Amino acid sequence: RRDEQGNVIGVVGIGQDITGRLAQEREYTRLIDLANAPIFGVDTLGRVNVWNQCAMRLVGYSSEEVMGKNLVQQFITPEHRARVQSVIDQALAGEETANFEFPLITKAGARIEVLLNATTRRDEQGSIIGVVGIGQDITGRLAQEREYTRLIDTANAPIFGVDTQGRVNVWNQCAVRLSGYPSEEVMGHSLVKEFIRMEHQEKVQGVLDQALHGEETANFDFPLMTKGKNRLEVLLNATTRRDEQGNIIGVVGIGQDITARLAQEREYSKLIDSANAPIFGVDTQGKVTVWNQCAMQLVGYSSEEVMSKNLVKEFITDEYKTAVQAVLDMALHGEETANFEFPLMTKAGVRLDVLLNATTRRDEQGNVIGVVGIGQDITGRLAQEREYTRLIDLANAPIFGVDTLGRVNVWNQCAMRLVGYSSEE
Repeated sequence: RRDEQGNVIGVVGIGQDITGRLAQEREYTRLIDLANAPIFGVDTLGRVNVWNQCAMRLVGYSSEEVMGKNLVQQFITPEHRARVQSVIDQALAGEETANFEFPLITKAGARIEVLLNATTRRDEQGSIIGVVGIGQDITGRLAQEREYTRLIDTANAPIFGVDTQGRVNVWNQCAVRLSGYPSEEVMGHSLVKEFIRMEHQEKVQGVLDQALHGEETANFDFPLMTKGKNRLEVLLNATTRRDEQGNIIGVVGIGQDITARLAQEREYSKLIDSANAPIFGVDTQGKVTVWNQCAMQLVGYSSEEVMSKNLVKEFITDEYKTAVQAVLDMALHGEETANFEFPLMTKAGVRLDVLLNATTRRDEQGNVIGVVGIGQDITGRLAQEREYTRLIDLANAPIFGVDTLGRVNVWNQCAMRLVGYSSEE
């Protein structure tokens, strides 16, 4: 303080109450120190000036052992020093980094993987005074990811993945063996455009697009072209792939090669269709799903005329509908029936007698999906049996028959006239 002549006459002090600020700084320091995440800080020369308790527990060094030491030179493995130093230098220039992965070496010599957010540290005037890193120990998670990657790669099923652009980013060993393409030849390439046949590209792309919107698909059948230009049939489960924040980052497909199974199914269908016996099938609602050529020839209805129609309601005579429905219902509950005789009406209105084996039809998981009936036309045989019965009954000689216990089961009219006993007696 000076007078008008400039002579010093005293001092004036202008104060600022920093009680609250200091209390807040101490609170921040306490929160940092007790945080359930490793937090460290370095000054502009890269020397450690923050080292919280979690960092101590994780790395094994006490704050006294690290304070003032160069973080990069003394605690980072040589092959990662340049990269970690670059992140620190960027933060010291005001360019912060999120989710940077780097290794730390513990006091015991173990390597720890840390996921880091590097934040620029400034003083009250906004001048940069260092960097604070808030980390997360991802050592266990990375080990688990490597295990998952190994399991996927060695799985006994073709597994592939695509990113949000449809480019391949997962291609396991089974997919390599199955398709003939090594991972180097498919990684980064468009799955649909380069490996799916033109006529199926739109359908496969639709499934991938649905999964990229969170709508997953199970048991989708699609073809894959091998390097040798062979067509493989793959049954696919398309699963949405997400990052840790739940954002969709792609699709993973777990497949099953069903080429041989489909070939076998086609062979079975051919055998059924050309079998020398009427074969039909119904679903769980009793609607026709199988109708072979012999059934067409026998009944007169083409497959187009019967498919999806109710077998019992539209093709069985009224007096047998209940009995035939009961046989189908039993088969739909796993109780099969052999040698069941029932009538079918032909397109021309003629009644046919059919001897049927009703077999439960199941899917691969063992769920009942319908009934298959293998029949035999016994119309002629029954007519012949009736004719034989008539001839025996009218024969001009007494004829009788007994069963294995000696009980009478045949007694014709001549036997009645001769002996005097009626067949009822």
